[in-house]
Amino acid sequence: MGLRSIPGEHGNVNTVFAILYAVATVVLVAGLGFKIAQYARTPAPLKIPTTPAPLTPAGAAFRVAREVVVFESLFKANKALWIFAALFHFGLFVVLARHVRYFQEPVNVVIQLVQPFGLYAGLAMMAGLGLLLLRRIVVPRIAYITGPSDILMLLLLLGIGASGLAMKGAVHTDIVAVKAFFLGLMAFEIRALPAEPPLLVHLALVAVLMIVFPFSKLLHVPGVFFSPTRNQCDNPREKRHLAPWAAKLEAGGN
Repeated sequence: MGLRSIPGEHGNVNTVFAILYAVATVVLVAGLGFKIAQYARTPAPLKIPTTPAPLTPAGAAFRVAREVVVFESLFKANKALWIFAALFHFGLFVVLARHVRYFQEPVNVVIQLVQPFGLYAGLAMMAGLGLLLLRRIVVPRIAYITGPSDILMLLLLLGIGASGLAMKGAVHTDIVAVKAFFLGLMAFEIRALPAEPPLLVHLALVAVLMIVFPFSKLLHVPGVFFSPTRNQCDNPREKRHLAPWAAKLEAGGN
């Protein structure tokens, strides 16, 4: 099924962004699916949980949950970096939750409750990103291991946040039309998109992020769930740990 265009102003812009988001969505979903499948297939031949570690699978799952929600190991290792990361990640979470309204009709009540906090979350996200970027530039040992991709990713995220805040505080955008555009894409229709520079920049940068996500260090998002130092329980005495391929060799299989 192809995209069906509905007549409106700035038809070329509408078509370009419709195609861009179709491509970005396919790349994001397929790329993440491939990487997650790759992570799941990667053997863990050794029992290597970081100690002190939970003794049961349930405890290990709770440990992973703490890493995902509150960045427990980072908090223990570096309080300043934890603050920078928390500002960014918690702010980003609220911003993403707030944006769900553009894909729902009617809007879920939980998403409605998040809406008043969007500006504060955006500012927190930008503050966290700015501090993370500054750290990579001014801390010598961090600057030494920082590559161009690290800086470019932070700048991309800062550009997304800055263009989003510009629409909130400086150039007000017709968000009803924006929502209609994305609801239309979900129904394979190309509807009119406001041709305002901050919006177009914002949407273009988000599409770029979606495309590069499966090939970047941002893969730590799904990767944390597959980290053997976090998802393994500390029970080598109670249960011998064997990777599937090692178990087959031991059993005399091919």
